[in-house]
Amino acid sequence: MAGGIIMREAHFPGRAPIDAYGNGGFRFAEMSHRGSILCVPSGIHGWQPADATALGEADFGRVFDEAAEIELLLVGTGTALKPLPKAVREAVRAAGLTVEAMSTGAAVRTYNVLLAEDRAVAAALVAVS
Repeated sequence: MAGGIIMREAHFPGRAPIDAYGNGGFRFAEMSHRGSILCVPSGIHGWQPADATALGEADFGRVFDEAAEIELLLVGTGTALKPLPKAVREAVRAAGLTVEAMSTGAAVRTYNVLLAEDRAVAAALVAVS
């Protein structure tokens, strides 16, 4: 096989509850992912941000692309609640979404409940140790 290992963007093509979080990653759909994740209608994607205080509008591009299918965006900010930067809050609201920031653990639990209720929810989850 020529070319060696092929690296692909982390992506699970579907909606799934988060089974566990911590140790720097997440477990869902009988898989695990190291790092932060973004859960949107198109699936669960690897997400680059590792620090909620440094989030910018560009980090939510995929959310904006799928905004027509989302009502509520949960942002897990790590081990503790950290306020979202004003520019991020304004951009998310301008896209017609309600945004709620909370600790990653609270965001995972809330996401799972709303997903089970078949609500139009998305989650941006910063990984925790």
